[in-house]
Amino acid sequence: MRLPFFIITIDTEGDNLWTQHRRIATENARYLQRFQALCERFAFKPVYLTNFEMANDPVFQAFGRDVLRNGTGEIGTHVHAWNNPPLAPLTDDDDHHQPYLIEYPDAMMREKFLVTHRLLEDTFQTPMVSHRAGRWAFDSRYAKLLAEYSYHSDCSVTPGISWCATKGAPDGQGGADYRAFPRHAYFLDLDHIERVGHSTLLEVPMTTRLKHGALINVAKNAVARWRGKPGASSVVWLRPRGGNVVAMQKLATRVLAEPGADYLEFMLHSSEFMPGGSPTFQTAAHIEKLYADLETLFSWLATRCQGATLEEYYRIKSQGR
Repeated sequence: MRLPFFIITIDTEGDNLWTQHRRIATENARYLQRFQALCERFAFKPVYLTNFEMANDPVFQAFGRDVLRNGTGEIGTHVHAWNNPPLAPLTDDDDHHQPYLIEYPDAMMREKFLVTHRLLEDTFQTPMVSHRAGRWAFDSRYAKLLAEYSYHSDCSVTPGISWCATKGAPDGQGGADYRAFPRHAYFLDLDHIERVGHSTLLEVPMTTRLKHGALINVAKNAVARWRGKPGASSVVWLRPRGGNVVAMQKLATRVLAEPGADYLEFMLHSSEFMPGGSPTFQTAAHIEKLYADLETLFSWLATRCQGATLEEYYRIKSQGR
């Protein structure tokens, strides 16, 4: 019997973007080798979903080429619309509001996507086939764009979560609502991305689940609506937040017990491996605790899962169609 797959996704982007810098640094590229070495020790293969500024960083370029040459990971695409050329203001302050790519007109959406897509392919001399949307904002237009450029997989869906209350453009509709989306991998209906379809684009949703049962979540959603934060259900992620190893293990156990479950998807941001690169891991001591937690989690998962990139997982799912 084949072990389920453990897919590690890293949103590979500039330093501490939560602070909405006008000048974005990429110092965190120098901190990725330690994480890569940890993954390799457990035969796990990270997918570095890479945005424009990191694709231009010489340190990351050398790192990424080494990963690809050794077959120990994958490079994919990740677009942050507000600072990704061509720069065309959508709001009065795009650096502050960080509008979603899906809020731009079709032509500009395509141009911005293609700049990073082509930059990555030219830099790493390999086709880009895996993708995650910036700020988790995905829709049918975006899915069709990925299919047009022969992408194999997307991992933007966060089951159980609505981002509608999280604004990009102040006068926009907010982010995507994934509360009614499948929780396991499925080939998309490009016109209705919440449905299973017959396209060649595989959606690999993030491992997120509601913390509570249906009745409690109904009550929590009612409170959230009263507070003006619709869709703010309590959700647990397969994502380190500092000291949450047990919660991640419980989530993994729960998900792998679900019918049809054949993978777990972990995520973190590249800047979270650098002291001061995120609100969560601000000091060297925080980083050491993060690595201790990762050691515990990866050691625990190593007997329960096998490592795979998004592309490797896609190939296996394609064989079963």
